[in-house]
Amino acid sequence: MVADGTAGRPDLGALRIDDDKRNHDRSRRRRWPYVVPALAVVAAGTFLATGRGPAEVVAVAARSAGGRAAALLNASGYVTPRRRSTVAAKITGRVQEVLVDEGMVVTEGQVLARLDESDVRARLNAALADRDSAAAAIADLEVNLANAERELGRQHDLEKDGVASVQALDTARTQAESFRARLALARQQVKGAEAAIGIARQDLENCVVKAPFAGVAVSKDAQVGEMVSPVSAGGGFTRTGISTIVDMTSLEIEVDVNESYIARVQPGQKVEATLDAYPDWRIPASVRTVIPTADRQKATVKVRISFGALDPRMLPDMGVKVAFLADEMPGQEAAAAAVIPRAAVRKDGETTVVLLVRDGRLERRAVRLGAERADDVEVLAGVASGDMLVVQGPPDLKDGQKVRVK
Repeated sequence: MVADGTAGRPDLGALRIDDDKRNHDRSRRRRWPYVVPALAVVAAGTFLATGRGPAEVVAVAARSAGGRAAALLNASGYVTPRRRSTVAAKITGRVQEVLVDEGMVVTEGQVLARLDESDVRARLNAALADRDSAAAAIADLEVNLANAERELGRQHDLEKDGVASVQALDTARTQAESFRARLALARQQVKGAEAAIGIARQDLENCVVKAPFAGVAVSKDAQVGEMVSPVSAGGGFTRTGISTIVDMTSLEIEVDVNESYIARVQPGQKVEATLDAYPDWRIPASVRTVIPTADRQKATVKVRISFGALDPRMLPDMGVKVAFLADEMPGQEAAAAAVIPRAAVRKDGETTVVLLVRDGRLERRAVRLGAERADDVEVLAGVASGDMLVVQGPPDLKDGQKVRVK
């Protein structure tokens, strides 16, 4: 028996890898670099989808219609006072003292400022001196006139007795008439001096600037040391006013209405006003007058509206929107169920909808709209008073989406 040289050695052929199996494993290893990133993207997308929080929206509650009549016309304008005065001095002078400031409440006749009165007082003293001088001359002329009249009487008696000549009588008569004329002149000079004294005193009084009516000072136009004048002068270096006073009890609304719609406006008509500063505050008002002229440049007619009641929140030159209301029929109830901001109204094709917020989710609701009220609109159906509506939020909001109200 021949001994085999490979006896006792391990069979390495059993460790050989089949070629088909080797190719299959190699292809599996090539696919893994692509499969792992794909799985990671799917996992991240799933995390983002499930971890995204609710969208933030701005929502307001729908208000009750409040039995309001339909609006015939909407317009915008400003709060204006019927009495506003830029108080100025009646004379030209230098400001010595200013006693008013912005926001100060003033009463009628209250002193607002004082001007330098040194020049005016000097003119007053000169007028007084002229008056006294003329008055002193009157006493002297009266004495001379009395003497001249006595002399005239004597000459008249002498001429009658034939002792004095006619010439002497004429001289005495001329002397008496001269003193009489000079006395009349002196008396007129006294009257002239009195008039000058009155002017000087009036100028002295004009150095004190007073409020013409009760109100609130809304501006302070002059400072101590500046020159003021009732007319513009000095190339802009001379002020024409001391302060602007507004009578807060005379506030009203002034709007421009397109002349095409002015037939819808009548004196006494009810109006609902909304100040831009307080959009949720509905102010009852009424038309006071329609100015009987049109602006040919803007094709508008000016309408003045009186507030039903004044309030400290109303300030001059505030922006205001008004709705001219139709007359309410006896026993007629308002058809509107609620009033909502126009920003809450959305278009879904041909349907007008709003998005309600209920329990943190959106609810799409079709609505039927009525008359507009400035920035609001009446809802005839679909929304009830107190409903929370979305007025601002992402553009892709959907029915049933979770939201969080800011």
